[in-house]
Amino acid sequence: MQLSNLIDLLPEFGKAFGETFYMMAISVGVAFVVGIPLGVLLFITSKGLFLQNRFFNVVLGSLANIIRSVPYIILLVALIPLTKLLAGTTIGPGAASVSLSAAAIPFFARLVESSLREVDKGVIEAAIASGASPWLIIREVLLPEARPSIVLALTVTIISLLGYTAMAGIVGGGGIGDLAIRFGYYRFQTEVMVATVAILVILVQVIQFTGDRVARAIDKR
Repeated sequence: MQLSNLIDLLPEFGKAFGETFYMMAISVGVAFVVGIPLGVLLFITSKGLFLQNRFFNVVLGSLANIIRSVPYIILLVALIPLTKLLAGTTIGPGAASVSLSAAAIPFFARLVESSLREVDKGVIEAAIASGASPWLIIREVLLPEARPSIVLALTVTIISLLGYTAMAGIVGGGGIGDLAIRFGYYRFQTEVMVATVAILVILVQVIQFTGDRVARAIDKR
């Protein structure tokens, strides 16, 4: 292992880290903004809930399942026309953010739905009995009660997306995965591959630790 190679590639590591952060910021933001309402809809339209709607729930749930069942690398290729339309290019971290967001939304929405199912049904029934509107129940009961679990769900989503960004590097998405492929795989620089794996491991540890701490801090139950 030649440490001099790693020192020479420090600017490349900095650029790759920045690209990974850029992809993560966009896709996590989109997943948060779209995934929470989608998860809430999946929950409140399910059987026995105050906005029960079997048709809507089945259609929405099936769509989410279909997207989730497609391996990310295939989804990335399948969405190239949409990526070209939205980003104007199919290469780079901005382009990779399109497929990352598409993969993250249904994944996070299902986790949000699971988090809401952990809310005590007695609390929901009490809110309904008091005459609260659906919007008030969602805003004042469901989301506050499920908040720690949703934070953990977001943590899992972020960690999964970190792995996806590495795959995006295979098709020119940039980021840490791209660095590992170009130098670690094509140029047989093992030290670069080891360093990128180490960076990913450290990032996962930091993200999980932070998510756990935040979830515990806001858990008032």
